[in-house]
Amino acid sequence: MKNRITTIAFDADDTLWVNEPYFQEAEQQFCKLLEDDHSQQAVAQELFRTEMKNLSLYGYGVKGFVLCMIETASRLSDRAVSVAQLNRMLEIGHELLEKPIELLDGVQDTLEQLKGRYRLIMATKGDLLDQQRKLKKSGLAPYFHHIEIMSDKQPGDYHKLIRQLACAPGNFLMLGNSMKSDILPVLELGGFAGHIPYQVTWAHEQHEETPTHTHFVELARMDHILDYLI
Repeated sequence: MKNRITTIAFDADDTLWVNEPYFQEAEQQFCKLLEDDHSQQAVAQELFRTEMKNLSLYGYGVKGFVLCMIETASRLSDRAVSVAQLNRMLEIGHELLEKPIELLDGVQDTLEQLKGRYRLIMATKGDLLDQQRKLKKSGLAPYFHHIEIMSDKQPGDYHKLIRQLACAPGNFLMLGNSMKSDILPVLELGGFAGHIPYQVTWAHEQHEETPTHTHFVELARMDHILDYLI
């Protein structure tokens, strides 16, 4: 890998910084909001169903999450959502957007050691404004040659990104926490991929099988990739 890689792409949420625990906390707050009439488990299941139905319309991020909370509450209450409940859902969304940026272990040291040796980019899904805000607050922007906020992470999306970067797939390494979004599509194109599992993963991103591929590495934390690159 060391002698082949020229470009390294980093996922952001739950790879560079904490994200999913904040969404799980928000989901729990939403479920409690409706627990007088429905079990929290039932509300969570309905919310996930709504998110999956709307994913192609809203994409990933806080704004779509808030709209899905409102739609789910409206459906479960037979369109009898109170103003107080609506206001609380908006508050949950605002609180998500104002969460602090907590870098994960080994991230800054890894970027520091790789900068100048490789072309570093950030390639992540999510809402454009929200991801730009998080990147600015993280202090990591100076490390990256290019920032790509992707609507999805399918093989075609990576092919477009790699072509835009004028990089051959065999010279491209993707690092991320999602096997489904960060690893498998890149391996399919012939690129390299390093999986860095996070403590919690959104149900939509869960994938249990570990690939057996010569271009794949499993890492306990971000800075372990340095053993393969330096």
